[in-house]
Amino acid sequence: MHRNGPVALILHAIVVAFMLAPLVVICLVAFTPANTLTLPTTQLSLRWFRAVFDHPDFVASFVNSLWLATIAATLSVVLAVSAGLAIDRYEFRGRGALNALFLSPLMIPHLVLGVALLRLFALIGATGSFTWLALCHVVVVTPYVLRLVLAALAGLDRSVEQAALTLGGSDWTVFRRVTMPMILPGITGGWLLAFINSFDELTMSIFVTSPATAISPSTKPCTSRIPSGKVTAKVATPP
Repeated sequence: MHRNGPVALILHAIVVAFMLAPLVVICLVAFTPANTLTLPTTQLSLRWFRAVFDHPDFVASFVNSLWLATIAATLSVVLAVSAGLAIDRYEFRGRGALNALFLSPLMIPHLVLGVALLRLFALIGATGSFTWLALCHVVVVTPYVLRLVLAALAGLDRSVEQAALTLGGSDWTVFRRVTMPMILPGITGGWLLAFINSFDELTMSIFVTSPATAISPSTKPCTSRIPSGKVTAKVATPP
């Protein structure tokens, strides 16, 4: 087996450190009491964490984002597993087109997708609905789940399913007790990817959200005074 040499390991370590360094700095600065990015610091404070909870709009949008990401990820798993089984197990006309249709949101810029969905919702009068917003996120995140499910199904040993069927198991029993446990790593990974992408989705959400369904990071900005200081902060997560 080929092993990486010391030079390759050093280069890998440099790349990883370069990618993680900004995250480490942000985490450290979050515990400082200063109004500016100051490192090193002589004091530790939870001031900025308390400031977040002083903004009800931000907290409400954060909760909305959690619910939205959970619903979108769960629905995308149901859809992707069903579509993945059909695409992997059966030969039918339009099989490739169906696969391309499910994966097409990966190729369409989210700005274009957001404008198109905004126009569609305006025509059918569905703007400002949390349900429609969740469906939009399902469209965006389903390709991530489908790719992992298809990869898991490609490496599945069909003989185990056939043995379960010959022993009298129904199709649903075989799927629930044999197939699903074997592809569970792909389903779990897909759900996590879908959740992260849905929670982080900003570009498309700007076009289809409303003040009643404000989500983080596309929460509406709210300006207020931060405790123990005279700095006015605009609470909104940047894209």
